[in-house]
Amino acid sequence: MKNQFKLILLYPFSVLYGWITATRNLLYNKGFLQTTSFQVPIICVGNLAVGGTGKTPHIELLIAMLQENYKVAVLSRGYQRKTKGYLIATDGANSNTIGDEPFQIFKKYNKVTVAVDEKRVHGVQQLLRLNPPIDIILLDDGFQHRAIQAGLNIVLTDYAHLYIHDQMLPAGSLREYPSGAQRADIILITKCPTQLTEIDTEVIEKKIKLLPHQQLFFSCIQYQPLQALFPVQSDTQIIDDFAQKQLLLVTGIVSHEPIVAELTCRGACVEVFAFADHHRFSAYDYRLIEQKLLHLQAEQKKLPQAHEEKPILVITEKDAARIVSSADFPASLRSVTYYLPIKISVLQNKQALLKAKITNYVTENKRNS
Repeated sequence: MKNQFKLILLYPFSVLYGWITATRNLLYNKGFLQTTSFQVPIICVGNLAVGGTGKTPHIELLIAMLQENYKVAVLSRGYQRKTKGYLIATDGANSNTIGDEPFQIFKKYNKVTVAVDEKRVHGVQQLLRLNPPIDIILLDDGFQHRAIQAGLNIVLTDYAHLYIHDQMLPAGSLREYPSGAQRADIILITKCPTQLTEIDTEVIEKKIKLLPHQQLFFSCIQYQPLQALFPVQSDTQIIDDFAQKQLLLVTGIVSHEPIVAELTCRGACVEVFAFADHHRFSAYDYRLIEQKLLHLQAEQKKLPQAHEEKPILVITEKDAARIVSSADFPASLRSVTYYLPIKISVLQNKQALLKAKITNYVTENKRNS
């Protein structure tokens, strides 16, 4: 009842916001607002909803497909960074200078150029001046940034929160009406169950109503072994056996439930300390985390078959980008802090098909250098 009242209260604002975004899209469609195109392949990875669809790991999937044969650049606005303007990630970069996700990508892929600019057109112009020349630009979260004409648009939508069932902000989480997905070339359903059935995919495909130029793919998350955030100070670099381990999961993401389910399924005892998405951890937060770990350790010692192994602090890969850049992170937590890397797998044996579509687009539109 409370949620229904909230929806009714917010509905007029959603109608207003929907009218504004629809008008803006119409002005772009009719040519009244300018769109800039470039003589370089640009792939936009975005969504209709705010956050939580897995854009960064899917950008990483595309990087893995392209980096061996092409000079790849990733352009992001650098959400919540403390700098402005155009910046290229260098050895001195961190989450404060370029943002969480760009820093995560920069640390993992040394062959890739990572840049940030809130003015995407300007950012592309700067990237095109680099030597050796860029072959392909991956535009992170740029689907609503229509000032750039991307050659290939990929729209992500969460399996559990499909855009076709959502509402406009603020009553829902949509940035534009579901009809906006008609601009996409690829619609990718993310965070699917690994055992997704053919019937499940057929039902979703009928609901989405693909246009002739569109293709539909489904992906799932593959959780990797825990990695030490500060490997020099940790006795164990990698943890793959979670059985009976006491874990404190600290998150600053949209949804931590899938991670809890995964760790619990592997036999771990998980306690959650959740913060808001993109949370900037403070010295006070770290003190609270220390207290929770000490409490877990004290409770563990009370158990009949207690062992000497300390509880482990587990964070997401996204949160690791912020925490490793933090001067306030306590030395006492460094040896017990691990992050959980993830990879994306395309279901229905269609990863090769997706790669072929991506590489064909890049090859056919390759920049003349």
